[in-house]
Amino acid sequence: MRNKNIHIIGCLLACVLFVSCGTSRQKMKVQSVETAVLAPEQQRKYDYFFLEAARLKIQKDYDAAFDLLQHCLTINPNASSALYELAQYYLFLKQMPQGQAALEKAVENDPGNYWYSQGLANLYQQQDETEKATKLLESMSVRFTDKLDPLYALLDIYNRQEQYDKVIATLNRIEGKMGKSEQLSMEKFRIYLQMKDNKNAFHEIESLVAEYPMDSRYQVVLGDVYMQNGKKEEAYNMYRKVLDAEPDNAMAMYSLASYYEATGQKELYQQQMDTLLLNKKVPSETKLNVMRQFVVQNEQDGKDSTRVINLFNRILEQEPDDAGIPMLYSQYLLSKGMNKEAFPVLRQVLAIDPTNTAARMMLLGEAVRKEDYNDVINLCEAGVETNPEMLEFYFYLAIAYNQAERTDDVISVCRKALTQITADSKKEVVSDFYSILGDAYHTKDLNTEAYAAYDSALVYNPSNIGALNNYAYYLSVERRNLDKAEEMSYKTVKAEPNNATYLDTYAWILFEKGNYAEARLYIDDAMKNDGGKSDVIVEHCGDIYYMTGDADKALEYWKQALEIGSKSKTLKQKIQKKKYIDEK
Repeated sequence: MRNKNIHIIGCLLACVLFVSCGTSRQKMKVQSVETAVLAPEQQRKYDYFFLEAARLKIQKDYDAAFDLLQHCLTINPNASSALYELAQYYLFLKQMPQGQAALEKAVENDPGNYWYSQGLANLYQQQDETEKATKLLESMSVRFTDKLDPLYALLDIYNRQEQYDKVIATLNRIEGKMGKSEQLSMEKFRIYLQMKDNKNAFHEIESLVAEYPMDSRYQVVLGDVYMQNGKKEEAYNMYRKVLDAEPDNAMAMYSLASYYEATGQKELYQQQMDTLLLNKKVPSETKLNVMRQFVVQNEQDGKDSTRVINLFNRILEQEPDDAGIPMLYSQYLLSKGMNKEAFPVLRQVLAIDPTNTAARMMLLGEAVRKEDYNDVINLCEAGVETNPEMLEFYFYLAIAYNQAERTDDVISVCRKALTQITADSKKEVVSDFYSILGDAYHTKDLNTEAYAAYDSALVYNPSNIGALNNYAYYLSVERRNLDKAEEMSYKTVKAEPNNATYLDTYAWILFEKGNYAEARLYIDDAMKNDGGKSDVIVEHCGDIYYMTGDADKALEYWKQALEIGSKSKTLKQKIQKKKYIDEK
C-alpha cells in the first residue's frame, strides 16, 4: 500500500519536506539518543543512508527515499531525523496517526530541536488537540527562551478559551523579553477591561506613559483611553498637559477637538479644528490624516456634508502647497455627486502638482463627455509633458487635434506616441494610433504613407474595424486593389451588420467592381440604418439605383443628397442630365 501511494506526492513535497529539516538542522544539536546508542561504524552507515534519502527526494524519487528512511530506522529506531522526515511523508498522504506518532517520537528523542517541537505543536493545533498543544507550547517556552512564537501561540489559545489570567501572564512574559510597547500595553488594557478590572486597565496605560515620559504620543493615547471609558476630566487634563508642553502637537489637538465635540461644546470644537487644520506649522500629511478621520466619522455619524465642505474650503483658502487635501476634497465631492463643485478643485490639484495623473484623468473624462475639445487639448498637451509614458493623453490629444482640423499636429502626436510603445503596451492601442495616423495622412493626400500606416494598424490588430473600413473605402475611391478592399470591408459588415457607414463602403466597393445588383442590397441596408442622414451615402444610393436601371429613384436620391448639403463635384450635373456621371 505504501509503495503504491508514495509516488503521488509530487514536487510540492520536495519543497515542503526538505525545507523543514535541511542540512542546517543537521548541524544543530546531534540527537543525544542516536549518539549514545550507535557505534561509530553504525553512525556512518546511518548518515550515509539518511543523506542518500535526502538526495533521492531532491530528485523526486520519493519511493526510494521513503525506503531508505525506513532502513535508517532499522539501524537506529530512535533516530529523530529519520522519524521527522517520515512523519512529513505520512502527513502529506493524510495518514495522520502514523505521522503524529513519528513526530511525537522525534520530539521525545530530541527535545532540544526547536523545529521538531514546533512541527508537532502545529499538528496538535490543526487536529484541535488543544490540551496537548498547550502543554507542548508551555514546555517550549521554557526550553527555547529565545523564541517568541510559542508564547504568541499560547496567547492565541488562551484568548480563544477566554482564560484571561493566562493571557495577561503570557503578555507579561512577552513584555519581559521585548520591553514595554504600545501594542502590548493596549492589548493588556483590553484584556483587563474584559475582566472588568478597570484599575489595572488604566494602570497599564499609565505605566506606559511612565516608561516613556518624553514620548507625548503615549500621553495622548492615555487621554483617548480615558475618553473612551467615560473619564472625561482626566482626558481633558491629559490633552491640556501635552498641549501646554507642545502647542503644535497635532495628535493632541485632534483629540482635544474630539473631546469638545463629545461634551457638546460646539464652538470650542470648531475653534480647535480650525487651530489644527489652519495651522501652517502642522504638516500637510497630518492634516490629510485628520481630514480622512473627520470625513469617515462624519459619515458614520450620519451627519450632512455641510460641515465637511466648509472645513475643506477654509483649509483651501490658505493656498496649500500639497495636493493631498484638495485631492481628498475633490474625491469627497464626487462621492456626493457634486461634480460641478469637484472639477475646480481638481484644477487646483493640477496647479499644485501637474504630475497628478488621477486628477488630470478625471478632468479629461469630463472634458470628453462635454465634447470640449479645447479643454481636452489643454489637459493632454500638459499631460504628455508631465507623464510622457501615458498613451491615453496622446490618444485623446490626437482625437482633439483631429476635431480642430489640425492634421499636422495629429501626425506629430501619433508619431510621438509610437516612440513610447513598449512590450507591455496593448496591441489594440498601438493599432489605433496607426489607424489615426493613416486617416491624417490620407487627409493630406499622402496615400502611400496612409496605406502603410493602415497596414501597420492591421498587423497589431487585424480586427481594427475603423482601419479596415477606411482603408477599404480609400482603395475603392482610387479603384485599386478592389479585391483586397472587398475582403477588408466584408469583415466590417460581418462585425457590425447595422452600421450604415460600413454597409455603404461595402456597397460602393461592389459598385466599383460592377456588382450593381448586390451593391443595391447593401446600400438599401445602409439606408434602413439611418444612412439617409449622410449626403455621401444618399448620393451613392442614387448612383447604384441608376446602374440597376431605376433612373427615377436615382434622381430622387441625388436631389435628396443636394438638399442635405452635398458638395459633390458632379451631383448637380447628375440631376441636370438625369444620369450617372463619373467623377474621374
